[in-house]
Amino acid sequence: MEMIEYNLDEFTEKLASREPVPGGGGASALVAALGIALGNMVGSLTVGKKKFASIEPQMLEWMDKAEDIRKRALELIDGDAEAFLPLAEVYRMPKDDPEREEKMEAALYNAASVPMKLLKLCGEAIDLLSLFADNGSKLAISDAATGAVACKAALEGAWINLKVNTSSFKNREVALKMEEEALAVKEKYTAEADSIYERVMRRIG
Repeated sequence: MEMIEYNLDEFTEKLASREPVPGGGGASALVAALGIALGNMVGSLTVGKKKFASIEPQMLEWMDKAEDIRKRALELIDGDAEAFLPLAEVYRMPKDDPEREEKMEAALYNAASVPMKLLKLCGEAIDLLSLFADNGSKLAISDAATGAVACKAALEGAWINLKVNTSSFKNREVALKMEEEALAVKEKYTAEADSIYERVMRRIG
């Protein structure tokens, strides 16, 4: 059974257990999906209103993009698990196995690649949440701000899950390159998420 098919009780029960997956990576992906879904909630509560008729075509386009992001974020819940399990297998290999180091490096890279995808996806989500916050109905924009906070948390979770893997890379050049790229995304979009929250607070008074 794929984790995307779990109900909330099943997912959180697994999360709280000794099972290796889901973990922080899968939880971060779920939080990102929740965040962008809140953006689409703003869109849903805005379209169809005469006051916003002039931007309805753009709003509908943003909603389509947000729905795509929501689905991709949910896919990364299982993607994170699929990347972690081979790494867990390598950790169980005898330390004197001549293939262990090479397999470990490949498994670590794959495990770090999923949070990198999530970081970039959160950036896409926050870009859209900014549009929902600035153009949506005032009655709903608090949901865009909440979505931005959620995506910021997902960014932070993705960053630390990437870092825990890159910190074990033997190839430090590859590790540093990946970390620099990830950190730039995290810093840009955590700042944007904070800006969204502050702008919404000012708009709602």
